[in-house]
Amino acid sequence: MNGDLPALRVVVADDHPVFRDGLAMILRERGIEVVAEVSDGQGALEAAAAHQVDVVLMDLTMPGLGGIEATRQLVAGHPAVAVLVLTMSEDDDSLFAALRAGAHGYLLKEAAADDIARAVVTVARGETVLGARVSTRVLDAVRGGRLLGAPAPFPRLTEREREVLELVARGYQNVRVAQYLGLSEKTVRNHVSVILAKLPAATRAEAVALARDEGLGAQ
Repeated sequence: MNGDLPALRVVVADDHPVFRDGLAMILRERGIEVVAEVSDGQGALEAAAAHQVDVVLMDLTMPGLGGIEATRQLVAGHPAVAVLVLTMSEDDDSLFAALRAGAHGYLLKEAAADDIARAVVTVARGETVLGARVSTRVLDAVRGGRLLGAPAPFPRLTEREREVLELVARGYQNVRVAQYLGLSEKTVRNHVSVILAKLPAATRAEAVALARDEGLGAQ
């Protein structure tokens, strides 16, 4: 694998020390340089700023700044850095939120060591990698008309407001929405208030009903 690309520089972001250390060892054994191991999204942003990084291996569920928002900020601030999500979450909302945020790849943590290493090399080239079960979900979404580039419902809403509405339509309470998006609960409450005004909807339940009519929140 060393001949695939010049020495790749990688950041591993995961809040489980044993998994993080094991992943770093796997990569180093295959000639990939791990320049930093961090436990949250903020650490990933700081490592990307401090080092010349090619790829960030990003968990989604971490304390503080979560993987989705960290991916969004990395892509905006460091467009040359590829984000490869490595997570236990295979649900549609996690998958599509990560892809919308700009992730170059999405693997489940059950992936084989060699597959993870190959995926790092692939996304560093600018290509996209999806795990087998994940790619099936993307194909199902395409067949169902839920293309990433399809016109977004509720055009008056910002992208962040649509993300909040999607999660609210799935039945998430504000505290869970905040944890998922890496926001404060107060910020989520403010987003919900703005969403109700823009739809318009008199109540949260009415907003959920409108969102589900547009296909948001579907399991």
